[in-house]
Amino acid sequence: MAKRKELGKGIRALLNNIEEKNSPEQRSEVVKELSKNIGQIPINQIEVNPFQPRVEFDPIELEELSTSIKTYGLIQPITVRRLSDEKYQLISGERRLRASKLAALTEVPAYIRIANDQELIEMALVENIQRSNLNAIEVGIAYQRLIDECNLTHETMASRVGKNRSTITNYIRLLKLPPQIQAALKEGKISMGHARSLVGVGNVEDQLYVFYETVNKGLSVRALEKLIKGLHATKKTSETKESKAFAAELQKMSDNLSHKYGAKVKIKRDDKGRGQVIFGFNNDNELNDLYESFDA
Repeated sequence: MAKRKELGKGIRALLNNIEEKNSPEQRSEVVKELSKNIGQIPINQIEVNPFQPRVEFDPIELEELSTSIKTYGLIQPITVRRLSDEKYQLISGERRLRASKLAALTEVPAYIRIANDQELIEMALVENIQRSNLNAIEVGIAYQRLIDECNLTHETMASRVGKNRSTITNYIRLLKLPPQIQAALKEGKISMGHARSLVGVGNVEDQLYVFYETVNKGLSVRALEKLIKGLHATKKTSETKESKAFAAELQKMSDNLSHKYGAKVKIKRDDKGRGQVIFGFNNDNELNDLYESFDA
């Protein structure tokens, strides 16, 4: 019985009474309440959706997310559908659920839906987004839920909530930030402007570096953008030097091969390390000589 209490009295009351709600208005009120409340669901009561289109998950990414969950908890709740009193089916968040299992969690935060209420949940989510007291991460999560649960495109969502498509995209991109930065945005330690600048930083290590510099030094958005620009310029200069050094090394290798085989040699290589070594010849005699040198 202890696990039943974890769900919360309010949420459990809503779920237990849903069968008694016969009118559309009554069911709509229940769905609205469920859509903005989060319950703690025992992991062993959640079954995955058999129609989940994604079946492959990067084990390294799962391990990284698991480590983050151990430290900061699961910031973005999963969404489940109630099947019975102690049985739920996953709607969205399988990657988060798997990582939570790796982190040895026994329960996870979840939005709970009742079956066959697609239109109601969409209306409730849109209504919740209009609330003025939501922070940027909560808005991003709500937009992502509309995509995952209601199959809405960014364009359709924009018309539903009266926002520009770019605004929708900007909020959803915030969910890609590391948990430390998401938590800081929720707590008001950084602004939406700071977060949008941090999203554009190339990798997590650089994101965290400029984030901590921003928080520790109280940088403005403009100062943060200047720091990011300087970081990019430094890396670009370093990459240019490395590129020139590598090009010189490739040319040296080409010259050595040309000298060894008595033919013009060209090495082509892309950024992923794939390429070709091309031997040139002017006539059949040179081709035969080249072939024999290979065979020697």
